[in-house]
Amino acid sequence: MRGEFNGLKTRILREQPCAFYVHCFAHQLQLALVAVAKKNIDVNSFFTTANSLVNVVGASCKRRDALRAQYQEELVKAFENDCLITGRGLNQETTLKRAGDTRWNSHYGTLISIISMFPSVVNVLQMIVDDNPNDSSGEAYKLWREIQSFEFVFHLFLMKAILGITNTLSLALQKKDQDIMSAMSLVKTCKENL
Repeated sequence: MRGEFNGLKTRILREQPCAFYVHCFAHQLQLALVAVAKKNIDVNSFFTTANSLVNVVGASCKRRDALRAQYQEELVKAFENDCLITGRGLNQETTLKRAGDTRWNSHYGTLISIISMFPSVVNVLQMIVDDNPNDSSGEAYKLWREIQSFEFVFHLFLMKAILGITNTLSLALQKKDQDIMSAMSLVKTCKENL
């Protein structure tokens, strides 16, 4: 990323005028997606709720442990009922991923973790409400109600679908061996899919 080493481009060009600079297009894509999403009040509100959810559930070791235990319990039940898709790398997520504005694919990871752990998250929020008659229980109750609403679930799956398309492009743009023709083809495919 350009900001990672401030002034590095200038120093290199001073030493070697023939050097050329390639901006991280994946970073530009992330920033553009964040800016566009924040312009839509519903999407902005959705991501604010998702961020609050990650913060409340991950606020303490006790809550993270409760989430992990709930999720493992759900996996065992699903496995016993032959409802679990198994495979390499599946069902290993045990916490909600935190999102960051400069890495839009981190938002995608957050949505995937919320979807995969949804029943466990609902149970942990209920536990927080039942066990803590204080300020955090009010926020947990608000989140508990909100994440079970049609609007939240709709936005959850809508944004997962949209970010799934852009995530493929973002990951491809970050490859070191990416050539311009492949990148242009991926941009075209991404635009068509959107």
